[in-house]
Amino acid sequence: MTDTPPDHLSIDPSSPHFAAEALQRGVGIKFKGRQRHDVEEYSISEGWIRVQAGKTVDRHGKPLTIKLSGEVEAWFENPADGEGTDASA
Repeated sequence: MTDTPPDHLSIDPSSPHFAAEALQRGVGIKFKGRQRHDVEEYSISEGWIRVQAGKTVDRHGKPLTIKLSGEVEAWFENPADGEGTDASA
């Protein structure tokens, strides 16, 4: 896996943009210059995030989300397995 998070990522396992290996590393999101911890889905190239709209859920029990547009930055919070260790030690 590269050191760059995917362009489009979702935390919903039924989504085609779900990537468990990326989520295990932890993905940090900065939206409009402010770090967010409540992001359900994002797209860097299209410039939007989806966040839960209160505690409202649909008829299937999934949270209702709203789409916010703006500048999105993403990064991995933890190094990949095998990275970040000093091999010479």
